Amino acid sequence: MSDSRADSRADTRYVTVEAPAKINLRLAVGPVRADGYHEVLTVYFAVGIRDRLRASAADDLTVEVVGRQAELVPVDSSNLAVRAARLLAERAGVRAGAHLRIDKRIPVAGGMAGGSADAAAALVACDRLWNLNLGRDALIELGAELGSDVPFAVHGGVALGSGRGERLDPLPTRHVFDWVLVPAEGGLSTPAVYAECDRIREETGWEPVPPRVEEELIGALERGDAAALGRALANDLQPAALRLNPALEATLRTGRELGALGALVSGSGPTCAFLAADGAHAAALCKGFAEAGHTAIHGTGPAPGPRVVDDGRYPDEAAWCAAFPAADSLT
Repeated sequence: MSDSRADSRADTRYVTVEAPAKINLRLAVGPVRADGYHEVLTVYFAVGIRDRLRASAADDLTVEVVGRQAELVPVDSSNLAVRAARLLAERAGVRAGAHLRIDKRIPVAGGMAGGSADAAAALVACDRLWNLNLGRDALIELGAELGSDVPFAVHGGVALGSGRGERLDPLPTRHVFDWVLVPAEGGLSTPAVYAECDRIREETGWEPVPPRVEEELIGALERGDAAALGRALANDLQPAALRLNPALEATLRTGRELGALGALVSGSGPTCAFLAADGAHAAALCKGFAEAGHTAIHGTGPAPGPRVVDDGRYPDEAAWCAAFPAADSLT
């Protein structure tokens, strides 16, 4: 592929993409593999709480972050969105740059794959900005090189993840589920949570077994049975997350007392996810959490993967900000 392909992008000054967060409806963690990763089997579910990323034509690859918890996100070459754009350019064989502006809504280090969502958004936005047209399957393959959750962040919807989570098999559901997400103060390091899981298992004499996902959960998804789905939610990392952040137990208990159909720590935490019967029930849960002193966010799903919401129609920064309000105003 020649560099002239990237030069043809002059008519597109920027591309804006939204990418959703994820919940692990079931996260089954197996033994450590030879490469240092754990074997996992997980049911990924994309929920409609989205980061927005705008990729603008530029000579170099740079990033800025605005919105909720922006100060916690790196703005150097370690940023996962920057790494995604760089990998895309290298593999496509183009010398192209972009300025990435990330508007954060997904809790940072919250177990909802916010960094992976930003990487997926960068792949989709830069693919459009640079006129590469690689296709979603090729971007998913690139995502697997960036992190275990990035392929699903590109995919969206609902999928069974295996290996370290990067191998995906779509799962069918035509039903919409309502969720309430309660972020916690501070974040949890995913490697630290996995390490704590290993310590707990060593203490309890856990015997390594292949991870599995129960048929009850898959059936509940297919039927749209929220009550059955709530009963089937499970996360092997939850005991480790609770040991590292004991306050999460009180948050889970509050949700159960408020009538959530299901409650669990999302991924490696510390965000807690609560399943509601419908939108009205979700609103009641949010009200109850607010009265208990918690921030609560209502999201529905399964949500589609990254989507282009603007491709340069807004002439300046003020017009873009008016069309896409800051994340903090939309909670």
